[in-house]
Amino acid sequence: MVLAIFAGGIGTSAAQAAPAPAQAADKGATVYAAQKCSMCHALDGKGQAKGPLDGVGSKLKGDEMRQWIVNPAEMTAKTKALRKPAMRAYPNLPKEDLDALVAFLQSKKKS
Repeated sequence: MVLAIFAGGIGTSAAQAAPAPAQAADKGATVYAAQKCSMCHALDGKGQAKGPLDGVGSKLKGDEMRQWIVNPAEMTAKTKALRKPAMRAYPNLPKEDLDALVAFLQSKKKS
């Protein structure tokens, strides 16, 4: 009986923690809009079609997304990307906003 109560407590904690990725992605959508990412990128048919991000969550890992946001010049050289103009760097984006933006972009997977 003690085990059942203990297990029930764990289940409750896990259930409460589950929405965190969705909440981070929701906040990331707000960061995406606030930083005006759609001026250069498109998602879900909205924004600049020359910089499509549809399916980016299936193409890039979280660390790669962070690098593109914080140090795009390094990623451009590493990947030999040819898109002009070059992406602007966001090195001063608060960590919480960066994490949320990456969570949002990771949620954009190919269907």
